[in-house]
Amino acid sequence: METINKTSISEFLLLGLPIRPEHHILFYSLFLSMYLITILGNLLIIFLIRLDSHLHTPMYFFLSHLAFTDVCFSSVTTPKMLVNIQTGSQTIPYNGCISQMYFFIFFTDLDNFLITAMAYDRYVAICYPLHYTTVMNQNFCSLLVVGSWILSCASSLTHTLLLARLSFCAENAVSHFFCDLAALLKLCCSDTSLNELVMFTVGTMVIILPFIGILVSYILIIVTILKIPSTKGTCKALSTCGSHLSIVSLYYGTIIGQYLFPSSQNSNIKDIISAVMYTVVTPMLNPFIYTLRNRDMKGALRRILNRTMFSSQ
Repeated sequence: METINKTSISEFLLLGLPIRPEHHILFYSLFLSMYLITILGNLLIIFLIRLDSHLHTPMYFFLSHLAFTDVCFSSVTTPKMLVNIQTGSQTIPYNGCISQMYFFIFFTDLDNFLITAMAYDRYVAICYPLHYTTVMNQNFCSLLVVGSWILSCASSLTHTLLLARLSFCAENAVSHFFCDLAALLKLCCSDTSLNELVMFTVGTMVIILPFIGILVSYILIIVTILKIPSTKGTCKALSTCGSHLSIVSLYYGTIIGQYLFPSSQNSNIKDIISAVMYTVVTPMLNPFIYTLRNRDMKGALRRILNRTMFSSQ
């Protein structure tokens, strides 16, 4: 009987965003524009870092991987959402839904680990500047990135395998614009206690622990900055952390608001709005934060544009 239940669900219905039909064109244009800005902006960051030798440092090495992750992260959910808004279709195949959930968890966790690695990089740069090049060598940076990929893969694979063993009831309407794990578990007929336990345990390891690591890093950074006698030195140290702090505030602010301050009324709408924030808005803002507020990135863009103009003459 369990096998029948598992195979009876061949597709899910994504109920999508709570918008009226007459507003579909407006929201489609808005989200399409945001998605294109996300892709082009993050690709620009990757190309700048690859093409300009001045940016071949550990901080920008992590930033290039974060930009690539944001491109993939946004591409997991946004294109399907745009297609559903444009066509009015809400269906997604079972395998497609499970795959979307897997990659959503994977890139969410990868974002967490990369942001934490960047915080550690800033900690070493400010607190131990004389040992920076020794500690943050190429092998160690590569190890941090590879470890982030492995841990993210293990986390998402664990959730996916545990979900695949469950049976689904006749109800197949997912109250979200993508296949969210929590929303899928609500549709299961099987006992989901193990899944919920793993969600809490793994969620603590991939979200709470990295967040604590970031907090500790910045507490130590602040303590070190307060010991700097000159105002110029303090401003320079703070400027190297400003962009990263903005990303941390955007990313974790949304997650904390969603999971630590749940509301009983319109909780589903609040979850959807929070998901839009960290799947669409935050990846779009990252390029602006790291280019408009970063002198190194603006300098690299200026040099490449000058090089291109001179070569075309």
